[in-house]
Amino acid sequence: MFRMPIAALLATFLAWGLTRPAHAADCDEVIGRHMVGQAMLAAHFVASAEKAGMTAHEIKAVLRAIAENSAIEEFWITDGAGHAYLTNTGVDFTFSPDAAKQPQASPFWALIDGSKKIVIQEPRKREIDDKVFKYVGVAGVDKPRIVQVGVSEKHLPVCK
Repeated sequence: MFRMPIAALLATFLAWGLTRPAHAADCDEVIGRHMVGQAMLAAHFVASAEKAGMTAHEIKAVLRAIAENSAIEEFWITDGAGHAYLTNTGVDFTFSPDAAKQPQASPFWALIDGSKKIVIQEPRKREIDDKVFKYVGVAGVDKPRIVQVGVSEKHLPVCK
């Protein structure tokens, strides 16, 4: 009977998974899952930072440094009323649950009202400037809030 060592079997499966062609839907799903992890890390960071007494100014400085040195371009972290008081963008923005007012941003309200824990959005135009971004958000780990990360289309890989 043929026996392949576990390490060799695992390497074969990993190589198959990494070399098979990714379709656009698979690619977008993988990117979304990575962004979920980044948003979860941001949620835990903000909860810990606030608990430790860091100021909003200090937290924003960390978010700016991360955005300047990673693929994540934007962080939008809200209070329970949807106001993004922690962001690296400098834009004053409040999320609304009204899809007529905010067709792109309103789905993230579900993270505040507790009906969802994760929202993954396909790349699309946003309300504030018509640029195309992919956004992923997670619920706050310490209180009701949106913790969202965003990447513009210019930094998203082309999926075929």
